[in-house]
Amino acid sequence: MNLANTITLARLPLLIVVVVIFFVGTATWRLVSVPLVLLLIAMDAIDGIVARQRDEVTLLGSVLDIAADRAVEIILWVMYANLGLISWIIPVTVIIRGALTDSIREAGYARGASAFGSMRTSWGQWIVAGRPMRAAYGLIKALSFVLLAATLALQSLHSIWMEPVWMLGVVTSWIALVFCIVRGVPVVVEAFTAVK
Repeated sequence: MNLANTITLARLPLLIVVVVIFFVGTATWRLVSVPLVLLLIAMDAIDGIVARQRDEVTLLGSVLDIAADRAVEIILWVMYANLGLISWIIPVTVIIRGALTDSIREAGYARGASAFGSMRTSWGQWIVAGRPMRAAYGLIKALSFVLLAATLALQSLHSIWMEPVWMLGVVTSWIALVFCIVRGVPVVVEAFTAVK
């Protein structure tokens, strides 16, 4: 167990705290949850930076990172849908896409390849592993998660800003879903072409 993996796994108890706050927290606690959601997202970047700087990049770290990412992403989407802030279509699609891509990636792990190292085509590599696409997807998801957390806080505070923040959160959620699908397609397509 190294520092990078410890940071990755620390996201899970923080995620539980955030979920508890959203469902049973007071207005003040819901307000506190907004920076906690931001921290939850930032920790994903921090663990990668730490891994590279400390030369702790491992296959296990890659797998743990994706597992933590999936847990955070799925639980937040499901929670937001359960609270009536977004359509159920978003978490259902994210879960199906994650199940498909993660199952396909298992074959790559068995060969010792990382999730992104399994991509063989240049277009697939750019869409799935390219820094611009990963950054754009990460930023739009982070924005969605923070806006929806802020919506809950503003709703609890009976603020007039709740409606516009919620609408922006919904729009960014649908954009995030498009990114999710687009980034999953090359993984599935390359898996089927590799079977020939």
